[in-house]
Amino acid sequence: MDAQALADSLPDGVVVADADQRVVLVSAPAARMLGLDAPGAVGRPLPEVLALRDQDGRAWTACNRPYGGIATRTAVPEQSWLLPDGTEVLVAARIHRDGVREPVRQVAVTIRSGRGRARLDRERSDLVATVAHELRSPLTGVKGFVQALLNRWDKLNDEQKKLMLTTVAADSDRLSRLIAELLDVARIDTGRLQLYPRPSDAGVLVTRIVESVAAGTARPIDLSLDDDLPAVHVDPDKFTQVVTNLVENGVRHGDGSVRVHVEAVAEGQGSDPAGVRVTVDDQGEGVPEEMRRRVFTKFWKGGARGGSGLGLYIVHGLVRAHGGTVTIADAPGGGARLVTTWPAEDLRAD
Repeated sequence: MDAQALADSLPDGVVVADADQRVVLVSAPAARMLGLDAPGAVGRPLPEVLALRDQDGRAWTACNRPYGGIATRTAVPEQSWLLPDGTEVLVAARIHRDGVREPVRQVAVTIRSGRGRARLDRERSDLVATVAHELRSPLTGVKGFVQALLNRWDKLNDEQKKLMLTTVAADSDRLSRLIAELLDVARIDTGRLQLYPRPSDAGVLVTRIVESVAAGTARPIDLSLDDDLPAVHVDPDKFTQVVTNLVENGVRHGDGSVRVHVEAVAEGQGSDPAGVRVTVDDQGEGVPEEMRRRVFTKFWKGGARGGSGLGLYIVHGLVRAHGGTVTIADAPGGGARLVTTWPAEDLRAD
């Protein structure tokens, strides 16, 4: 495959110019974006072919001076520019030299659609809107009760004060959980998640989790543990965070009882790693098969019972970071079944 055919096969547009600032290659995507005839553009000056303007009408070549400027420069960072028809595109360039401080031998410019950036901007807006919505409710409660305590302290009896302070404490815990979720999302997205795994008893950890969640709900939670469970190589805090999220999710979004089963997974038993499998079944409406790919994405919410929509995204990130797996299916009695596997050995990516 020659250079032209290779450039034409790329999703982004490519324009390449030689040491004399003459265009030597224009890919088919670049020609479509710039409104050019690709063969006819070859040999023309780069500033004529690269008809990109900013909001003030300045040309890309005049602003970035790829053949001038600092003699050690090797690239032009990605920037937002406008095509002749006004469409936004993202433009970057690589400046090739034969050596440090040598003259420019070649300039390769890439042009890609700005739709990806617009989608990223929408995702950021969704994040801001979600966070603002989730923070507003507990903050309003905290502010209201604190203000009432300050204004009416002498008129309130001890029971009323205790009720208000209990509510403030609960709302503060909710705020802390949301902030912790946002920090986890940021660490997962940037690859800066820190784990401190060690051999742990999954049976003991899950039992504590179920007892803790059951103490705060009237819904029955049934726990069954297989005998001779192997130790799992996990960060106990992260393991607890994941399983707690799954059990609470079953309580929040399901109906009837929640069933939690912990079993050993032998080596070679299916595609799951050897270790322990934790299954959480609820008796709610379940998740339609066509929606299951979205369950572990940011801001997915099932039903109308609130939540930040980040919990299962964090579950997926934490389980995968341990080298385990997480899947969703139908529970035997109806509802959703969430299954996580936890390895007996350290399977984290290097």
